[in-house]
Amino acid sequence: MEPVDFEAAATYEPDEGWRRVSLAGSDRFTFEYFEKPPGHTSPMHDHENEQVCLCLAGELTVHTEDDTVVLEQYDSVWLDAWESHRVENAGEAPAVGLDVFAPGRSFDFWTDREE
Repeated sequence: MEPVDFEAAATYEPDEGWRRVSLAGSDRFTFEYFEKPPGHTSPMHDHENEQVCLCLAGELTVHTEDDTVVLEQYDSVWLDAWESHRVENAGEAPAVGLDVFAPGRSFDFWTDREE
């Protein structure tokens, strides 16, 4: 067993106010809690990981090249590996979510990425 204390967990802020927290996981899957400020959108991107995005609070809009879905509290969406997407908080309140990635990944995805 490998517990992760939320307050002591590794965190990363790819953009101002967009905080990501690395929760328990392994090289096979990882969980990342995130907070997204109003009006923020991640850049369109893809990765080798399958991803499930779960909205915990607020509202998140997930855009792919072919579709758009709005997630409200406890709604989720699955994204296939290499599926280009971006996640937006189009609302006026902060949004909170949980991403699950398989295989697992680290914050290196954001810190080592080329714009």
